[in-house]
Amino acid sequence: MTESATPLRLIEETPGYWRVVFDYPPFNMLDAAVFQALQQVLARMDGSQSLRVVVFESANPDFYLAHFDLTGKTGNITTSVGPSGLPILADTFVRLTRSPVASIAKIRGCVRGASSEFVLACDMRFASRENTSLGQPEVGVGVHPGGGGTERLPHLVGRGRALEIVLGANDFDGETAERYGYINRSIPDAELDGFVDTLARRIASFDRRAVAAAKNLVNQVSLPSADRLLDALNSFQTALTWTEAQQRIEALLRRGLQEDREFERRWPSVLGSVLESGPAASRRDRQ
Repeated sequence: MTESATPLRLIEETPGYWRVVFDYPPFNMLDAAVFQALQQVLARMDGSQSLRVVVFESANPDFYLAHFDLTGKTGNITTSVGPSGLPILADTFVRLTRSPVASIAKIRGCVRGASSEFVLACDMRFASRENTSLGQPEVGVGVHPGGGGTERLPHLVGRGRALEIVLGANDFDGETAERYGYINRSIPDAELDGFVDTLARRIASFDRRAVAAAKNLVNQVSLPSADRLLDALNSFQTALTWTEAQQRIEALLRRGLQEDREFERRWPSVLGSVLESGPAASRRDRQ
């Protein structure tokens, strides 16, 4: 059975295996509508007695989930509280991680900022070797990660590499992300679908209680506390009010962020000069 729900589609491959497809043109921007849809998916996952595994993927090969919407279309996701007792942004990621259902991110295209934090909240991440751009560019935008990036990355990649990812504010390709531990594996693009489908169907064939119990034991020794996640989100909220952050966000939007497809694909590369203006900056944008 297949059901449509903007901005994503839920496809029930089997009772034990679902796929969630992000389909929110033009860039799969992470805004209030996406969080609302994810909350609905989580409710469906919580209500299923047969589900073992969910794969999250994108209908757009260039943008898995682009990044947090910087034009203000985020509603009350940082203030309204979800079932976990955390604000919706953190609640969505925490509930996904704590769910007894295994979650897999099948990644093609750009995944930055809060979208990177979404895939970090998934249990496993498999990415196209040729077509992946992962990153936490918030510091280059004048703020810092607020959805769990600074809490989850050090456990995966180590302190030094986490600081490289966060403070460098640039993209990481599939091969480098795999080497660092940011993702499980980078896989040739032509083989990615088959690999993830085979793994998901294998997990779906196992007993649900065993899957849930094993995941719970791993969670107990690997997850950041809710207090740390809330502190990061509150600090991120404050950072968005900083004058420097507002200047950088406005400069990025003027240059074409969330409007120009080519700029959207590569904007972290210009963060070092984002406050510059004039012919030199324009030439760099076109390169």
